[in-house]
Amino acid sequence: MQVSSRFSIALHIFACIGYFQNDCKITSDFLATSICVNPVIIRKIMSQLSHAGLVNVARGTGGITLARSADEITFRDVFNAVEALDGGKLFHFHENPNTDCPVGASIHRVLDDKLDRVQRAMEDELARITIADVIRDTHMYAPEQTSPNPKSGV
Repeated sequence: MQVSSRFSIALHIFACIGYFQNDCKITSDFLATSICVNPVIIRKIMSQLSHAGLVNVARGTGGITLARSADEITFRDVFNAVEALDGGKLFHFHENPNTDCPVGASIHRVLDDKLDRVQRAMEDELARITIADVIRDTHMYAPEQTSPNPKSGV
């Protein structure tokens, strides 16, 4: 199982917003240069984040801003905004195990609770990490730069 790149792209977006918000207008084109993806991908993810109430997108002169304080937005919020979970379940279970087989007949009772516990543990950990953590660490690890340069990838 692998989480799609939408989640890490969304976190990158938040890091850029936090890092550059006081220096320049954040746009999908600006973000695309930092993330090295097509601006259309950024706009799709921005739409998901906006729909979830995590960012504000003002066309024209406004740019992209946080809709809530960075310490109020968790990784779980971001994950839920950009990752489509089938029926809210992280693990997709094969629907029709062979009920004539002793393993197939019992596999749901054996695994369902265990997989639910794993999902809850992941969700609990995602809820502990905030966008404020990402912004703080970005400031700590980013090399010194006098000004952002969107044409060179920021």
